[in-house]
Amino acid sequence: MDERRTVKVSKYLSKHLRHEPDRIGITLDPHGWVPVDELLRACADHGFSFTRAELDHVVAVNDKQRFTIAGDRIRASQGHTVPVDLGLPAAEPPTHLYHGTVARTLHTIRAEGLRPMARHHVHLSPDRATAVRVGARRGVPVVLAVDAGAMHRAGHLFHVSANGVWLTGHVPPEFLRLRD
Repeated sequence: MDERRTVKVSKYLSKHLRHEPDRIGITLDPHGWVPVDELLRACADHGFSFTRAELDHVVAVNDKQRFTIAGDRIRASQGHTVPVDLGLPAAEPPTHLYHGTVARTLHTIRAEGLRPMARHHVHLSPDRATAVRVGARRGVPVVLAVDAGAMHRAGHLFHVSANGVWLTGHVPPEFLRLRD
């Protein structure tokens, strides 16, 4: 499977497992899972066929590990805009986490902090390099350091997804520092 096809399948999966499952006629269970056979059939019925082997390849090589397969089911690891409960337990975060963004968002972030927007949680990276890659998707990256330890001590909940992305409901501005 070439890189272009891998990216195309990955984007298609992200769209339908995180945001628009009903568009192709699949129903996620309350925890975001859908049977693999049902997903493959729905994708084919909507003009985008791929094999189980291609699906397994996309899941295995995705650099962000966006998807999880358990037995005969698949789900997105995080980033949903549709209602799901990933069942992730609360976890104590590292002292610092990072968030990649772009300069045009800084005014709002400084005033309001980091908000989940259409998603369920704010996504935070465990290291600066990952945050740079995330921010670079939308332009020249700006990295914010999050004082996750202080947030946790103040009572904010954190969860960590299967692919190592840290999730929290909101990061108030007082817990953010600009990193160059």
